[in-house]
Amino acid sequence: MSSITLTAGLHELGLELPEALQQKLLAFRDLLLKWNKTYNLTALRDPQQAISHHLLDSLAILPHVGNGSLLDVGSGGGLPGIPLAIARPDLSVSMVDTVQKKTTFLQQAAIELTLRNVTVHHARVEEMQGQYDQISSRAFAEIALFISLTRHLLVPGGRWLAMKGQRPDDELKALPADITVEAIVPLAVPGLDAERHLIILKAGS
Repeated sequence: MSSITLTAGLHELGLELPEALQQKLLAFRDLLLKWNKTYNLTALRDPQQAISHHLLDSLAILPHVGNGSLLDVGSGGGLPGIPLAIARPDLSVSMVDTVQKKTTFLQQAAIELTLRNVTVHHARVEEMQGQYDQISSRAFAEIALFISLTRHLLVPGGRWLAMKGQRPDDELKALPADITVEAIVPLAVPGLDAERHLIILKAGS
């Protein structure tokens, strides 16, 4: 049943993933729910619901993820970082969270799922070093704060990918003058009866 739900959902998103990667996505779902009993990584307990609310919700932004490195901020249970890393083995995905038990889970998930393209950081993002082509977040913070905390980590010409529920017009009004909204993409996530948007931003020259 899970395989059918996932395959149908991916098809609805316009995504075609090999069977092996779909099975890896479901293995991640199982791992997340197993660790959740002890580590409280997600409010969801239902395996079917986790396909739509976690796997498909994360993968809905896949067509908008470019090449080059991706830093996922406030990764928590690995969303959207791990589903993106599974779907794009060519993509270098770094994940950062301040909560040690969450980064412990992320490390273990990367090991068990043999995700060689994943790096996990237990740190405050504003204290991190490095340069990334793209920086993503899912319900991490208001967009202006997200940008101010991560601006030093984005390469010139790089993009922020902020996942939001309702269209965050008030947050966008509070952006610094040199930040450009490149696109506001409504996302239709199969099985998720709620508004979802991807806000793509870049810094002006």
